[in-house]
Order: sequence, then C-alpha cells, then structure tokens
Amino acid sequence: MSDTRDQPVLPIWPTGASPEYQAARMELARAERALRDQVEAVAAARRAMPPGPVLRDYELAEDGPGGPVRTPLRDLFDGHDTLFIYHLMFHPDHDAACPMCSMWVDGLRGVTAHLAQHTAFAVIAKAPLDKLRDWAGRRGWTGLRLLSSHGTTFNADLNAERPNGEQRPMVSVLRDEGGVVRHFYSLPANHYDGTERGIDLLSPVWNVLDLLPSGRGEWYASNDYIPAEAGNRMAESSSA
Repeated sequence: MSDTRDQPVLPIWPTGASPEYQAARMELARAERALRDQVEAVAAARRAMPPGPVLRDYELAEDGPGGPVRTPLRDLFDGHDTLFIYHLMFHPDHDAACPMCSMWVDGLRGVTAHLAQHTAFAVIAKAPLDKLRDWAGRRGWTGLRLLSSHGTTFNADLNAERPNGEQRPMVSVLRDEGGVVRHFYSLPANHYDGTERGIDLLSPVWNVLDLLPSGRGEWYASNDYIPAEAGNRMAESSSA
C-alpha cells in the first residue's frame, strides 16, 4: 500500500514540468520526508539523554552598566531553566574571530527575540573582553550577551578548546537545577571530511545554499566582505 503522503494536495512543481521532472521530484520528496522524520527521531533521542555532569560556577567577564564585571555561570539563565551557548572561536592572541563562527553568530543574532521565549542565549569566547567587544562592534552584534572566558578553564573543561589551545566551533546547552548548572548537550562542527557539517543546521546560509543547483561548492565565509561601517550601520539600525 502506498503512503498517502506521496500524493501532495498541490503539485510541488510549476506548470509545464516534464513527466521526468515530476517523477524525480516525487522521489526527492520521499527522501526529504524521510530526512525530516529522521531529524525528529534524533531530536527525540537527544531530549532523552541522561543527566550530564555538574559544572563549576565559572566567573566570566562581560560589560555591565558601570564597566566590566565578572558574572557567575549560574547567573546567565535569565529566568530560564536552559542556556544555549555559542562557543565563538576567538583565540586570545588573535585580533579577529573565526569567519565561519562569526557568520553563525550573525544569524543567531537575528533570532534572539524568538530564542528568548524559550531559553537564555549567550556567546562565549576565550579572547579577552576588550577584543570581544571590539569585534562585536565591527559586526554590529547589539542585543547579544557576550562573555569572555579568558583566564578560566571553561573552554577546556567543555572541550571547546583543544589541548594546544586551539579553539573549537561548538554549541552547548546547559540546565539550571536550582542554582546548580548541569551540562545537557554539546555539538561541535564536524571537520573530519573537510566540510562544515554538524552545527551547519543552525545556519540559514548553508541551508539556502543546499537548495541551489551548485550547492555549497567551495565557498567559505570570510570576514573581509563585511566592513566595519556595515556593522556600525546594523548597530545603529537596531538601536533606532
């Protein structure tokens, strides 16, 4: 018996599509549906993970109303029971953050109001606070909670840092259990095959490129095509 889902209510191709195209598109639709179902199955398995380890109450640096302050990890939840973290690859000795990580944060910045309905969100980098502040200004990252883990073992303890000090692109989810912070989940970008896979699902850029005939190709994000004045304009627009 065929799956009734194989018959769309309306065609998913324009008038004039050839029978060959229609057949191929239906086959692709079945694969897309299977992928959707698999994504939900993986999400369900993720939600069912057993409790992770309790974390230390690291003190991270951020800008307060009167200047830099040290904020305990437990104070980042903003009334939520979960905290979503983007580990920004920004080595303390560098003057710029990873271009790919910066692209991800660009995208996440645009949905912070939506995320705030469900979870707290913070961007944490190993670079000193002054470098992080300058980089955020260049990118126009207003409305984001930006913290520096410089001088702490936060990155190393969460394996967002390699033993040689190299930073890793990663996201983490933490839980607040009555003032005790527990790790729930982390996902690094998988580079084993030379591609940006894993957390690429969190970026609309990759998902849009996957819809194009040329796919992702050899393209890689760069910091060069977003000049400082563009970031300043974005910041001014957000504060207007």
